[in-house]
Amino acid sequence: MPIEDRDDAHLITHALAKDTLSRLRDVETEQVAFRKGLVKLGRICGYEVIDGAMDTEYVTIETPLQETTGERVKGLDNVVIINVLRAATPFVEGLLKAFPRAKQGVISAGRNEEAGMNEDGEFPITIDYVKLPEITEKDTVIVADPMLATGSTMCTVLQHVLDEAPAYENLFVLSAVSAPDGLLRVGEQFPQADLLTVAIDDYLNDEGFIVPGLGDAGDRAFRTK
Repeated sequence: MPIEDRDDAHLITHALAKDTLSRLRDVETEQVAFRKGLVKLGRICGYEVIDGAMDTEYVTIETPLQETTGERVKGLDNVVIINVLRAATPFVEGLLKAFPRAKQGVISAGRNEEAGMNEDGEFPITIDYVKLPEITEKDTVIVADPMLATGSTMCTVLQHVLDEAPAYENLFVLSAVSAPDGLLRVGEQFPQADLLTVAIDDYLNDEGFIVPGLGDAGDRAFRTK
């Protein structure tokens, strides 16, 4: 089964998703391969969302030989993808291969590393820029960020998204790697969101990084420190 139910999340178990993530984790994977890997993983995850969460409908088709019945995915024109800048940019590029007609929004959000985690395991979050398309209740909304660590950033982003409309056809939080703490925090604060991830890792270290994780996805994709 491509999407497996867990207590706190839905796990994408496609073999290519797991293979791609393993290559992304490797410290020897250099920038170009890392960025391309995120694109590939986003595309695979997009297809899994279509297969596991979207309905199909029967349609009449005229082939070159005769009329027949086929199936088409419903709702592909009603998809909104929210890019959590900056690490999600290549991840979203892959998602757009699965949802080429999706509306796109961007939210620039980052945690204050210098302030550090508070006693509740949260970081203060700074929002620098928000640009969202019109979102309706019929839309499937996918909020993409390859790393779901403490959940602080995602909770802040989701609040901005939900301010646009109170409910959607489907609301997904999509990540490549997640920490148990972050999944629990987002799930408790936003129970209406379905949490999708390729891997649930072991724990967060004292700096709030996912272990074993894959490092800083933004730095590795954009060759910064």
